[in-house]
Amino acid sequence: MIRITTGVHRGRALLMPAGIRPTQQKVRKALFDILGDIEGLSFLELFAGSGAVALEAVSRGAASAVLVEKENVCLEAIKANIVKLNALNCRVLPVPASEGLRLLFREGKRFDIVFLDPPYPAEEAKKILQTIDEYDIVAPDGLLVVQHPVSERLSCGLSLIKEAKYGDTKLSFFRKASD
Repeated sequence: MIRITTGVHRGRALLMPAGIRPTQQKVRKALFDILGDIEGLSFLELFAGSGAVALEAVSRGAASAVLVEKENVCLEAIKANIVKLNALNCRVLPVPASEGLRLLFREGKRFDIVFLDPPYPAEEAKKILQTIDEYDIVAPDGLLVVQHPVSERLSCGLSLIKEAKYGDTKLSFFRKASD
């Protein structure tokens, strides 16, 4: 069972769809410890799964969150979790991550924090980083955080500022320069 670790929804259990690899609690806690105060920021989660990371962000004060997920079983869990937490500042896009990026770009959306945890061990992270480079959805001074296997080396058009390892999982933090 996954629970929200901190904030207004601290301790609340989330529904977890079968067959996914959720971001471990220790990794989520470390992610938000590194991010620090996210009060009032916009948050995008690609490959949202249960939505635990975006809902953690909302619990910690993010102004809004968009969750992009294409799998029906995951979408049902995300929607139920949003209702359970009464997280009215969340939007769900039921499309593949690359299509979600295109839609958000067309809407002129930019996010202070973009988090993605694509399925392992596929090369999804590298593919979606190319799409993120193509669409300008990271706000100036915004962060892109990728959860991926330790063995995978990633790069994109943003500056790598930090890497943190947790067992076989790595978080890579990229920052976009000011416009």
